[in-house]
Amino acid sequence: MKLFKYFIYLLPLLAFIFFVTSRQLNEGALGSKNNPIKIYFTPSIDASRISFNAEALTDYLHKKTGWFFTTAVPASYIAVVEAFGTDKCDIAAINTFSYLMANAKYGAEAKLRVVREGNQTTYCGQIITRYDSGINNLSDLNGKTIAYVDPSSTSGYLLPKALLESKGIKPSETVFAMRHDNVVTMVYQRQVDAGATYYSPPDSITGEVMDARGRVLKQFPDVVKKVKIIAFTKDIPNDPWVFRKNMDEKMKEKLIQAILDFQATKLGKKTLFDIYDITGLIRTNDSDYNGIRELLQQQHISFEKLVK
Repeated sequence: MKLFKYFIYLLPLLAFIFFVTSRQLNEGALGSKNNPIKIYFTPSIDASRISFNAEALTDYLHKKTGWFFTTAVPASYIAVVEAFGTDKCDIAAINTFSYLMANAKYGAEAKLRVVREGNQTTYCGQIITRYDSGINNLSDLNGKTIAYVDPSSTSGYLLPKALLESKGIKPSETVFAMRHDNVVTMVYQRQVDAGATYYSPPDSITGEVMDARGRVLKQFPDVVKKVKIIAFTKDIPNDPWVFRKNMDEKMKEKLIQAILDFQATKLGKKTLFDIYDITGLIRTNDSDYNGIRELLQQQHISFEKLVK
């Protein structure tokens, strides 16, 4: 009787073990051909550009680790966050606010952080307008139209919006362009009076523009002469590369080191720059993002409201 009683108690555990084992047999272990490691990229620029260049990264990681990889570029920042909740995503190159949401909701962990030109490990948002717009400072934006990137974009929405609200400035209309380069294009083409994007300082040697305007230089060679910066937000840590919470720790560390090895190669530097205009990656951890958490709390910005 006692044995039967213990067996009854163990049934849920045995069923769970059977389910996990069956799933692993059908799908294969994570990293196998039937169950590749899934890397997601935020859609901050053209998806085809990201996908094309990401192939060099996954090829390198496969040769380095023996594991298989696949990549995806979802339609929005929020879609990347929710992918962590459904185990569709194992690693993501994600923006700062989306990381805070993924960490709060699903325990995703920041392990790497982007480095930009000039060894910059932090960045800020900027507000841009045309030189001929008649707008020279933030107060001139009252009653004007403004383009933001995405409701969960830190530099392209949250911080610029908080900056305007702190000054009591109310635009007549706001729109979401979904990508930083789209915001610049809308400002350049006079579709809106102003826009909010990320800012990075110019190249210290060449003077080349490294903020969001640089993303449309090929399309609009005179963009720097036509579009100016009128304000900056506070500095925040650069965007992280994030790992799923329940991924095996040894696998996680092997992947982190492989990515760091890749970014140290000539091909790696070119690939990362071609994907996101970055020069490399460094190790980071969750506490590096506490400052932005505090700022969001001060602005009474909640994850739940933004998701809705």
